Amino acid sequence: MYPNEQKLFKDILKGQYRDCYLIYNRKSTDEPENQKNSIQYQKLENGKFVIREKLRLAPISLKGFCADGIISEKHSGFKEDNNIHITKEGLVQYRIERPKFQKLVQFLSKDLFKGVIFLCWDRVSRNRGDDTVIRKLMRKGIDVRFTYANYAKTSSGALHMDIDGMFAEHHSRVTSEKVTIATWNLREQGICTYRAPMGYLNIGRMDQKPFDPERAPIIKNLFAQYATGEWSLSDLARWANKQGLTTVPMRRRRTEDEMLAEEDDEKEIMQVSRPVTLNHVHKILTNPFYTGKILGNNGEYVMSKSHEPLVSETLFNHVQGALNGKKVSIHYTEKIDLPFRGRIRCGKCGRVYTPYMQKGILYFGSRCPSGCANTFRSFNIGYIENEIGKLIAKLSFTEDELAEIEARTSTDVVLFDERRQKNIEQNERTKKKLHEDLSYLLINRLTLLKWIFRAS
Repeated sequence: MYPNEQKLFKDILKGQYRDCYLIYNRKSTDEPENQKNSIQYQKLENGKFVIREKLRLAPISLKGFCADGIISEKHSGFKEDNNIHITKEGLVQYRIERPKFQKLVQFLSKDLFKGVIFLCWDRVSRNRGDDTVIRKLMRKGIDVRFTYANYAKTSSGALHMDIDGMFAEHHSRVTSEKVTIATWNLREQGICTYRAPMGYLNIGRMDQKPFDPERAPIIKNLFAQYATGEWSLSDLARWANKQGLTTVPMRRRRTEDEMLAEEDDEKEIMQVSRPVTLNHVHKILTNPFYTGKILGNNGEYVMSKSHEPLVSETLFNHVQGALNGKKVSIHYTEKIDLPFRGRIRCGKCGRVYTPYMQKGILYFGSRCPSGCANTFRSFNIGYIENEIGKLIAKLSFTEDELAEIEARTSTDVVLFDERRQKNIEQNERTKKKLHEDLSYLLINRLTLLKWIFRAS
């Protein structure tokens, strides 16, 4: 369908299709069941319009853009990027969310095509930003036509266009508002408005989330076994896989090429189940959904009318206590012995300055929040030593204070010596164990070699 694309693209840039039109069809995500919303319906109606008006359709096909001069895109026209960028030259840059529509605007802005045909205004856009782009192109001389509307080049025609654009945007706002209100009301009633997790079935009804007969018993056992304290998360994950527990079948996300493909080129993405991992088990054990609760409007879990609890709240709380008791940061089980660790904090937000080595020099850095007025986020140890030295130079001690410092110093020396002695004893025990293991290998090397040979 797309031969010699490079040559075709060069021909477009040379202006060989400046007297041709393109057709743009957009399937909305706001009303997926609307007949007028279907790509096939728009192709048919826009094709009739081209024949009736005797327009020349551009005979081009570019992968990820159009087929035989017809652009088809499945994307919401209501979503709008709120970010803008103003260049030094005073240009205001705005991102268009729809990739094919964005490329269409680029071609039209360079006068590479005479015009474009839409079914009606709400197929062009449902937001003010994209409306402005199209209107600028029309003022520039691009022939923008509509199969279902004819806007006269008068003040009345402009008003007609404004009204259609306003109603297109208003329609999406109303739809979004209705969905938000309906979701809020359902959650207030204890109805689950989102997809139920593993262990429950999603049968297309928000008020009914029954147990999954295959997965629910295994998940219930996961809670019971972890509560005994004899199972780790990795052990449970291995056990669950042996029991045949897999994730709910899901389709992977579409790639960019798949999102830009024409309807005829679309390929069905099969649903796939995957083996559960340690992370899956952790998410299961920490999800209050299994106690018969759903996430409410205020971010708190409330009792559900859509599903029954799989485990009791007592068992769930016991599992949470066991999980919290095992929260140990692997990275900090043996902290690197660096001076002033945990001692230096930001005077504005209280964040600690963390020590780190870079090119043999000790630095301190703080990740202050965005609203913190502190701009001095990093410094080396020389700076803090100089500042501490200035403070120490101003100190003076009484005889009693000096005696107390001397006594504390003696105590610290004794404690340090005890720690040193413990480390020496531990190293000796480790060394002894290694010697015993080596002696065993030397004595039994022939037996071990025979056993390895037989096993292989």
